[in-house]
Amino acid sequence: MMDIDLRVSATGTNRETVYRRTIGVLLGSQLMAGAGLAAGIAVGALLVEDMTGSTGISGLPAALFTLGSAVAAKLVGNLSQKYGRRTGLSMGYSVGAIGAAGIVLAAIINSLPLLFIALFLYGSGTATSLQARYAGADLAEPSKRGRAISTVLVATTAGAVLGPNLVELTGRVAQSIGVRGLAGPFMLATLAYGLAAIVVFTSMRPDPLLTARALALRSSQQPDDQKQAAGNDPRRTIWLAATAMLVTQMIMIAIMTMTPIHMVLHGQSLAAAGLVISIHIAAMYLPSPLTGLAVDRLGYRRVLVAGGLTLLAAGVLAASAPVNSITLLGVALGLLGLGWNFGLIAGTAAVTQAAPINKRARIQGSVDMTVSLAGAAGGMGSGFVVVGSSYATLALMGGLLGLIILPLMLAGRSLNRSSL
Repeated sequence: MMDIDLRVSATGTNRETVYRRTIGVLLGSQLMAGAGLAAGIAVGALLVEDMTGSTGISGLPAALFTLGSAVAAKLVGNLSQKYGRRTGLSMGYSVGAIGAAGIVLAAIINSLPLLFIALFLYGSGTATSLQARYAGADLAEPSKRGRAISTVLVATTAGAVLGPNLVELTGRVAQSIGVRGLAGPFMLATLAYGLAAIVVFTSMRPDPLLTARALALRSSQQPDDQKQAAGNDPRRTIWLAATAMLVTQMIMIAIMTMTPIHMVLHGQSLAAAGLVISIHIAAMYLPSPLTGLAVDRLGYRRVLVAGGLTLLAAGVLAASAPVNSITLLGVALGLLGLGWNFGLIAGTAAVTQAAPINKRARIQGSVDMTVSLAGAAGGMGSGFVVVGSSYATLALMGGLLGLIILPLMLAGRSLNRSSL
């Protein structure tokens, strides 16, 4: 494979050809993966509540599939490091499809142990969908890396927005064949992740990471992205970016998980909850091109600071919005998604730039594992915070937590200046 990538990468034109082909494959696979990811997120908490009759553990699904996402992120990163993105991504999507199918089976036989195991495996699809953004950046020029990452993320938008709005339709389909209605979206996720795995495995040739590595080996010069980072400590850059993504993920998962529960418990319909989650997921992905451009033009630090302030606004609005106001909750969850978008794209660009090519996929997998573990903590704790206090308390706590990003960026900037 390495020899093939060396030949393919002999000229800049061929590099651009491989890059464009990779982006095309990712556009197709992410469209399907987005539907699988969003459909399950929208009803996971409701399914557990329906099967257990307990609101207190309704945050458990998000915690389980986020924990599964953490493990999968590390494994997908390691597989990609050794065998390339094609192998890592296709395996990750396949495990996600198996997990989704397991959730459907658990709902049919009413098995909580199987449900929890399957939710864990289902998280692999989430991790893989996010790991795909790194594949989009492998062959991108450093000055255009933010836009490359954003192109992959925005491809998820159509499927991610469509998924939650198919909750009732897939539920009716499930009921028509004698399956619990809330398992319907996971039937869609099984198909979506399975198709994404097939598209990546059959079409991602040549492999973008192996091609990028071959290019680096061909050249006796230091890679351009490492030259750009020469004035900074790469390890410090990775740590700061990973911490910012960690905080962003924890806040987003916690508030997003409990919003449908909050709405349904106060008399809102599943369709209304699905609409709010659709707005949230659209805001997570749809602004990506503009965010990527901002990262390339303004730098990752400024975009991360903007993300922290946006999360604060989201938390305050969610805490103060009346539960019968779908409009205000939609705006709050939209801001929550936008703040996550800022944090993810800016953090990803910083990590990719700072990580050396010969260790890049493994470092990216480790960062995503840490970020996912933070999300698992947010999902696990969210239900208990709401039961012990209120949804408003959870939202306000999340918004205030977003402010941590500001001193992190200021401290990192001061440290970099002092090291020059």
